[in-house]
Amino acid sequence: MRVEIWSDIACPWCYIGKARFEKGLAAFAHRDEIEVVHRSFELDPHLAKGDTAPVIDMVAKKYGRTLDEARAMEEHVASNARAEGLAYRTEGRDHGNTFDIHRLLHLARASGRQDELLDLAYRANFADERSVFDPEVLVGLAVEAGLDADEARAVLTDDSAYADEVRADEREAAALGANAVPFFVIDRRYGVSGGQPAEVFTQALEQAWQGRTLVPVGTTDAAACDTDGACEVPQA
Repeated sequence: MRVEIWSDIACPWCYIGKARFEKGLAAFAHRDEIEVVHRSFELDPHLAKGDTAPVIDMVAKKYGRTLDEARAMEEHVASNARAEGLAYRTEGRDHGNTFDIHRLLHLARASGRQDELLDLAYRANFADERSVFDPEVLVGLAVEAGLDADEARAVLTDDSAYADEVRADEREAAALGANAVPFFVIDRRYGVSGGQPAEVFTQALEQAWQGRTLVPVGTTDAAACDTDGACEVPQA
């Protein structure tokens, strides 16, 4: 059974949702028979390459909040991440165009190292003091994931490399009606939207395994990031 996950490295709820999904998968009896494929989704495709801004400034602008309010919103997201055992920096992070990261993730998928690179990229973006918008940082992450440095650098310097694959993922997301991430599709029969609790993912996997009809899973909407780059912050 295949699980496809549309996400963006700039989305904190994708970072949290991946951890929750993996906990839900670990509780699923047939976990060894699940294939996980990560698909591309850009929160801010209109941003020019190299056009970055501090995350706090971006959050304040998106939500029309003061910088102090934006910091409080980031801290709330951080508390959700830390509850899943994830490190999360609320200051000193940048937000920008993620197209190159997605292209590199497609290279990693072709080499069977996609999940490893995605984890490293999330950690670099949300936990470490490394900018995922620096090409040399991305090359370093690719090497850490087991890819060849020259091959990774060649992809990053050729804007056409894996561009079609990224665009195909994004068209498919639109066709499926996904306008926010994370978005999980289980065996093309079940859809789970947002960073749901781990037990919701376990339930979805069990129901999909039993061959039930495609329905949204979860009694309420979970936090997600939309196509304007805005990330919803649930109330405590």
